[in-house]
Amino acid sequence: MAAHSKSRIVYRALDAKSSGYWGLIAAFGLMALIGGGAAYTMEHAGHWITGMNNHVVWGTPHVFAVFLIVAASGALNVASVSSVFGKDMYKPLARLSGLLALALLAGGLAALLLDLGRPDRLLVTMTNINPTSIFSWNVILYSGFFAIVAGYLWTMMDRRGSGYYMPAALGAFVWRLILTTGTGSIFGFLVAREAYDAAIMAPLFIAMSLAFGQAVFMLVVLAAYTWADRPLGDVVLTRLQRLTGIMVAATAYFLAVQHITGIYAAEHRAYEAWLLAGGSVYTSIFWLLGVGIGIVVPLVLLLHPQMGGNRVAIVGASIAVQIGGLAHIYVIIIGGQAFPLVLFPGMEVSSARFDGVVAPYAPTLPEVLLGIGGVGVALLLLTIAVGALRFLPESLADEVVDPDHVPAAKDAAPKDGADASHEAVPAPAE
Repeated sequence: MAAHSKSRIVYRALDAKSSGYWGLIAAFGLMALIGGGAAYTMEHAGHWITGMNNHVVWGTPHVFAVFLIVAASGALNVASVSSVFGKDMYKPLARLSGLLALALLAGGLAALLLDLGRPDRLLVTMTNINPTSIFSWNVILYSGFFAIVAGYLWTMMDRRGSGYYMPAALGAFVWRLILTTGTGSIFGFLVAREAYDAAIMAPLFIAMSLAFGQAVFMLVVLAAYTWADRPLGDVVLTRLQRLTGIMVAATAYFLAVQHITGIYAAEHRAYEAWLLAGGSVYTSIFWLLGVGIGIVVPLVLLLHPQMGGNRVAIVGASIAVQIGGLAHIYVIIIGGQAFPLVLFPGMEVSSARFDGVVAPYAPTLPEVLLGIGGVGVALLLLTIAVGALRFLPESLADEVVDPDHVPAAKDAAPKDGADASHEAVPAPAE
């Protein structure tokens, strides 16, 4: 069956000569340029025009960057499931999965690099690795992800690389787990912040990456096949829908474990009380956007039996997962910094430098535009690639993806013993 299915898949690039295609290029290019303009403005005017300060040094661009980086690892999930776990139904989408992973990582790193300042010193950072710093580790992890996934795509798209397909697939699968573990460990290793310093951060980020990446991937598939007017059946779409629902449920589980253990541990209890029931803006973002929209709504839309294959529900759930994902990352990054440092455990601290109080922070327009610019970079790279190379199958119709698929009969056959005298009879010609 696998060989039969594979032989029926034909890959074809999008029509790069159409006006609609160039409209997408222009729109995403404009997003990237606006982001670059925002970075230029912040670099030359100074960070006083942002909401960041001495307490909150990672702002909204970091939220977008971390979301895109985490989603990049999850976007590779479809390719991993098809190769490492042998699910042939997902193989037609494996190329797009790898491409989307690279595009998202590039967009996230673009926003991250421009937000940190002095992007011209990137080579210094890359050539001076500090083995005691998790940030230095991530330079290796990000570079390695680009190289391994690019090689993985080569084995899928070039016959000369087919012999290295399984080693490349296993390498990409392991590396993506290491990459997300490293991203989560940035926060898990920060002992000074009461919101961080927890081993659960690594598996939590892995679970979030699977949910965020799957949601982005489903939106890209639906948008690409709708825009190009290519067949997209319900079989593969329903499988992706259920798989994404399971990933959202896993994220909910690890999120619950994180906060339950935080309540149990004395050193995290004050932060958990402030976040979960403190009544601040972070409490509202966590419960309304993170839990309500980001978890409850997608679970209903993705796993409810009556929603199977419902494309409106899939789009709504995918958007909800991304809104909730940004909310969770915002609470982790911004909320974790805003909560006051515990300088002297068991004592109250106050000073003219806002010690002992929640640090003020509000996103400004340049920060938001820089984050959106990172999204624009990812979408621009993705659009250029699918218009230049054969990443998308020509058809994802049910009978193509699943050769054993039996179309549903339009009219049910009469049951045994039923009166067949009322069957439709063609009317005589006049």
